[in-house]
Amino acid sequence: MSNPMYPFFRLAKTIIQSKKQPTLSYTQQDEIQFRCHPWDIDLFLELNNGRILTLYDLGRTALSVKCGLMSTLNKKRWGLVVAGSSVRYRKRIHMFDKITMKTQCVATDDKWFYLEQSMWVKGEPCSSVLIRAGVTSKQGIVAPLDVVDAAGVSPADNETPQWVQEWVDSEQHRPWPPSNLA
Repeated sequence: MSNPMYPFFRLAKTIIQSKKQPTLSYTQQDEIQFRCHPWDIDLFLELNNGRILTLYDLGRTALSVKCGLMSTLNKKRWGLVVAGSSVRYRKRIHMFDKITMKTQCVATDDKWFYLEQSMWVKGEPCSSVLIRAGVTSKQGIVAPLDVVDAAGVSPADNETPQWVQEWVDSEQHRPWPPSNLA
């Protein structure tokens, strides 16, 4: 039931709307709104979990446009990559529900940006994700400080929240490459 196509029209709409809105710092919380469409649902008539992760791309894109990162990426010919995520699903989102998505960069380290995102319906939290994201160049991952410097903004002076640091630490214990349990 779910449409496997990437939501290109929503992406274009998000970029166009974001360009018309005030500039934000990459550490400020951003909000966008959209509806759950029939092609977003699964067999149980709720927003599909895979589509949720795809829609979270829109929130990161909106923040990237509003904080100037997207123009820096275009100038430098850099790209974005997601290198990890931890998701919580707590409340179902149904067809035609109006969703408010919140996105904020909550931490950085020497390699990654950590973004917290959440989806809300009628003031109630439905899901949240912690994303480890990076900026890539032909030479590999670009350090967040270099990205921020290239964008011409001051680096954040935020302390990494404990729950984010604990996730980062726990990821160090996860085997890579994955073990073959079959």
